[in-house]
Amino acid sequence: MGKINIEEKVLSKNIKKADALRELFKEKGVFVLNLVSSPGSGKTSILESTLIGMKNEYNIGVIEGDLQTENDTERIRKTGIDAVQINTGGACHLEAEGIGKALENFDLDKLDFLVIENVGNLVCPSSFDLGEDCKVVVVSTPEGDDKPAKYPSMIHVSSAMIVNKIDLLDYLDFDIQKCIDYAKGINPDLDFFNVSCKTGEGIGTWTDWLTKQISDKKSH
Repeated sequence: MGKINIEEKVLSKNIKKADALRELFKEKGVFVLNLVSSPGSGKTSILESTLIGMKNEYNIGVIEGDLQTENDTERIRKTGIDAVQINTGGACHLEAEGIGKALENFDLDKLDFLVIENVGNLVCPSSFDLGEDCKVVVVSTPEGDDKPAKYPSMIHVSSAMIVNKIDLLDYLDFDIQKCIDYAKGINPDLDFFNVSCKTGEGIGTWTDWLTKQISDKKSH
């Protein structure tokens, strides 16, 4: 059996499980976000700021994906939010089967919002549906403004893009508009948010967007 056939079977199995999860989330009215980025972009810091700003209004759960350690899960729990760790070992992405098992730790009847923080990678996670309502990709200013052009598959499947660490713009050769234009050329339907976890700039606009997504999910 060739490599392509094996990959097709893995993806087919994942799609079936993801579809089942999507139906479950729809039934329970839970909005599910799949947060993706390369390592070091600051997505855990964004998540911390997001949770602190929203936890008084919504019941939130977090699933953390990493190759090793529970470091990020411990950070999230310090915000007062329940978080479950998935360690993938050598795998560069989360799969729907693992998400299904992690859900055993949550009461979906009481949950409004579930965040899946994926493994730091901008290639593999683009191919694996987790039953989420949307993927949001994080890029950061130190990574260079051509990041979207280098990883078009992730941009193509995302609903929004966050440009993080804008407090460093005075020290870097990073053109936000050029970065956004690269992304728009791949996916013109993307929403964009420019944020700094250090100063808090842009976090409110981002959480307002999430609030609307949660409300829309509840109303359907």
